[in-house]
Amino acid sequence: MASNNSNKRRRVKQEEDSVLTLTEEQEPKIKETEAAYETTHFNNNVEFKDDKKIKVEVKQEEYDDGIKVEVKQEESDGNAFTRMYTNDYEEVHVPALKPDPLSADEKLVNISAMPHWTRMAFDGLTELNRVQSKVYETALFKSDNILVSAPTGSGKTNVAMLTILQQMGLHRNEDDSFNHSDYKILYVAPMKALAAEVVRNLSNRLTQYGVTVMELSGDKVLNTQQIRETQIIVATPEKWEEKLDNLTYTRLVKLIIIDGVHLLHDDRCRVLKRIVASTVRQKHIRLVGLSSAIPNSNGVALFLHDDQKKGLFSFDNRYRSCQLAYQCIGIEANNPQLMDAICYEKVIGSAGKHQVLIFVQSKKETTNTARAIKDTALANDTLRMFLKDETSREILREHTELVRNSVLKDLLPYGLAIHNGGMTRDDRESVELLFAKRHIQVLVSTPTLACGVNLPAHTVIIKGTQVYKPEKRALTEVNPVVVTQMLGCAGRLQYDTYGEGIIITEHNKLEDYLSLIKSIASNRN
Repeated sequence: MASNNSNKRRRVKQEEDSVLTLTEEQEPKIKETEAAYETTHFNNNVEFKDDKKIKVEVKQEEYDDGIKVEVKQEESDGNAFTRMYTNDYEEVHVPALKPDPLSADEKLVNISAMPHWTRMAFDGLTELNRVQSKVYETALFKSDNILVSAPTGSGKTNVAMLTILQQMGLHRNEDDSFNHSDYKILYVAPMKALAAEVVRNLSNRLTQYGVTVMELSGDKVLNTQQIRETQIIVATPEKWEEKLDNLTYTRLVKLIIIDGVHLLHDDRCRVLKRIVASTVRQKHIRLVGLSSAIPNSNGVALFLHDDQKKGLFSFDNRYRSCQLAYQCIGIEANNPQLMDAICYEKVIGSAGKHQVLIFVQSKKETTNTARAIKDTALANDTLRMFLKDETSREILREHTELVRNSVLKDLLPYGLAIHNGGMTRDDRESVELLFAKRHIQVLVSTPTLACGVNLPAHTVIIKGTQVYKPEKRALTEVNPVVVTQMLGCAGRLQYDTYGEGIIITEHNKLEDYLSLIKSIASNRN
């Protein structure tokens, strides 16, 4: 990358004429590193400072277009991060932490110790995890409003199940039958994709109880008979808002579960606020909020009318069983081609070993990014790396004939796919199924997929952090809560022991996102 005349230059000598161009922002960072740890030049030495209890390793290596300088800092408690500088970008790695062990007074709930009639809903599990075990008593045996704020992938769906069983238990007969006509449960899902998954999950787990679960969204409508025969309605916020004054829907509702309460920051917060305001006026309705780990859980609990001593359960990333390693990459200039190239390199780093989920900020960009990956792989003869095996190749070929989206038809045979709101529901569900079955290896999606759809993404890449806001007629940074949610899709518990979260952004935003990553990785919310 050509340097501006105003940019300061610094020579890094290992061989004659080896020059690294650093920007004005990068120059002080290396100087600070040198001053703090008494590193006077770049070499392959390792220096340990007893007073700082920090080990620093600084080295350089040549690559095709210049020199890369790597600064590794390791603290005595094991926390470490690595900065790498090139002419075009700066890259920071934060390794995965080990989850905290159980405390002395912390016990996991065995499924066998639960009331006999509830166990069918947890078929295949032997015990609840740490989050579920801490919430267990309040969720299953009490009727208090609760807010559970916990990292993505920590099992909040099972917390919702406990509250559903609590309500069902109020209408249970001595012979273990249920008076299903006496109650209804509303599950508010932030996106249609999540609504469909929740319906599948709850239907599979509650069918033995005779419970009917139906979806109410932009894709699904219910007639009067279906409403009457349904015990659990899974709705998007906008669709339920339309029904707030319709007693056919609302009069028997005893429990409302709001998934994605952290989206109160979003433009859709007005809808959620109206739903909550309508609910809290009715004393007989229990309100349950599910949220990703957020810093202002006390404020959200207050909004939900929770008793914070009884109903607020806030968990930081120490409770995440599947820890994440992070990378944050800051590009020096507005360079879409460089961003595509870096994204491709990160994808290839996982190809053949792990699935990759790439988040971009527009429908159009899903197509552009997926095609860029395909074209680059074709040019580098690496397309074969995106196909798991011959079985997957055949399954993808069959589904290619069934999907309607032309871009998807072009990508699927190679193990690549896109997912956005402009696709038909059938196409989206096909993509979700094929990715869940691990036939699709690389999926490029808009952030809506981060709102709870449980897909086995070992590696998550956030490609670009600006989204266009029509009302402002300008690009704005993605809300940090949404960034956290997207990163949380990496390393899902039932699939991985650890995951990788990668952010590719502009260099002037690098420190902001690095602070966010360090906050997550160091378990501070």
